[in-house]
Amino acid sequence: MNEQLQKSIQALQEKFSCEEGVDRGEHTLFVGSKDVLDASRILRDDFGFDLLASLTATDYWPEEDPRMHVSYQFYSIKHNIHLRLRVPLPGDDLNLPTIEELYPNANWHEREIYDMFGVYFDGHSDMRRILMPYEWEGHPLRKDYPLGSEEPQFTFNFDAIDLRKPKATE
Repeated sequence: MNEQLQKSIQALQEKFSCEEGVDRGEHTLFVGSKDVLDASRILRDDFGFDLLASLTATDYWPEEDPRMHVSYQFYSIKHNIHLRLRVPLPGDDLNLPTIEELYPNANWHEREIYDMFGVYFDGHSDMRRILMPYEWEGHPLRKDYPLGSEEPQFTFNFDAIDLRKPKATE
C-alpha cells in the first residue's frame, strides 16, 4: 500500500474511529454523517486529495438501517492514489452536510443524488432537481420507486411477484 494512503487512512481512523474495508485493492473508510465534512477537509488539506472523482449513492431498501450509503471517491493527483468514504444513512434521516465548499464539483453530484435518491445536503447553495422536471414527484433511483403498474421483483418478494407475473404462451 502507498505510504501516503496508509497515513491518510490511519489519521482518519484515529480521529473518527471509522472502519476500513478493502476490496480488490480499493480502500474504503466508513464514516458517520456528522464526520463527512471534517474527514473530507482533512483529506484535502492534510493529505493532498485534491479531486472529488465521483459521488454516488446506493439504496438498500427494504433495509432501513442503513437505507442508503453515499460514496465519495477522492483522488490525489500528486500521489496518484484513490480513497473512498462511505456514509451509511438510516431511512428516517437522509441528510448530509454539503462538501461543495471544499470541492466545488460536488455541487452537481449532490444535486443529482438529491434528485434521484432523495438525500438532502444541508448547506448546499442550490438544492433543487437537476435531471428530473421541477414538479416531478419521488426519486426514480430508489428501489421503492413505482415502475408504473409493475412492482419490482427482488429476492425478498420473488415468490409473490412470480405468482402474479404473466407467463409466456406458446
